[in-house]
Amino acid sequence: MKYPVVFLLASAAALALSACTPMTPQARIQSNPQLFAALPPQQQAMVSQGQIDRGMAPEAVFLAWGKAESVYEGSRGATPVQRWDYSATRPVQTMGFFGSYGGFGRYGRGYGLGVGPEITYVPYRTATVWFESNRVTSWERLR
Repeated sequence: MKYPVVFLLASAAALALSACTPMTPQARIQSNPQLFAALPPQQQAMVSQGQIDRGMAPEAVFLAWGKAESVYEGSRGATPVQRWDYSATRPVQTMGFFGSYGGFGRYGRGYGLGVGPEITYVPYRTATVWFESNRVTSWERLR
């Protein structure tokens, strides 16, 4: 009877760790072979390396860089435009009297009493892609 419990715990741990694994362009290509096959050969080569270029469709950018955290829509004259923002989080250590469980700030997660260091994860933008008429017009990426 001990072995099924150990197996279940090991399986749960493996599942939790696999959920933290970042998706690579190769994993997105394997999950979406029809999107990849529809791209021109030059774009297929770039997407496989995680690169994008002007003129690419949103599907190619998704395969290369993944799903954007924020998508903004608008227009420039009569032309529809979109902006995709990619972000990550960075740990910031703070010292506080209140809020040892996350703090009172904008990024706090709860309230508590205590004195000591806290780690708060603050989001920041890592890349932006601009589209006009469903084609990349420009992009920028944090080095």
